[in-house]
Amino acid sequence: MHPIEAEVRQWLDDIVIGLNLCPFAARPARAGRVRVVVSEAREELDLLAELQLELAKLDDTPAAEIETTLIAVPHMLADFAEYNDFFDQVDGLLDQFEWSGLYQVASFHPDYQFEGTLPDDPENLTNRAPYPLLHLLREDSVEAAIASHPDVDGIPDANIRKLREMDDATRARLFAYLARGAH
Repeated sequence: MHPIEAEVRQWLDDIVIGLNLCPFAARPARAGRVRVVVSEAREELDLLAELQLELAKLDDTPAAEIETTLIAVPHMLADFAEYNDFFDQVDGLLDQFEWSGLYQVASFHPDYQFEGTLPDDPENLTNRAPYPLLHLLREDSVEAAIASHPDVDGIPDANIRKLREMDDATRARLFAYLARGAH
């Protein structure tokens, strides 16, 4: 396993699943239905081509085999503003191939910052990962997960509260990859 894939899977296990930030992540992860791809792209067009290939792979593969895909982007988009801007092209690709409504791409980044927050606000940790990530999700899976959860609207607030109430030492331990500059 590629070391970056291992680090992303560790983040998924320890942070996303371990802290229950996404109550829908554990089942596909434990079933081996989460694909992690490490991009070698160094240019936006190359990354868009990889994204297109991964979306086509999801399109051609049943959810019972691959539920979701995480593309780690270690060689580019380190700047959060550039990463955010790249999503305009992601949306364009989804539209171009008529994948809008079938798939969505969620965002995780080492420097993720929600609008209206300070950079060191613990709220931002909900979307911070060791590398810039493109998280490819099936819309029908998202809709089924939402329908099965008793309080989907409460998830973000519960996550923010959990991270704000966590002591500094625990946050430093869990999010050590941010301090060491893994990205």
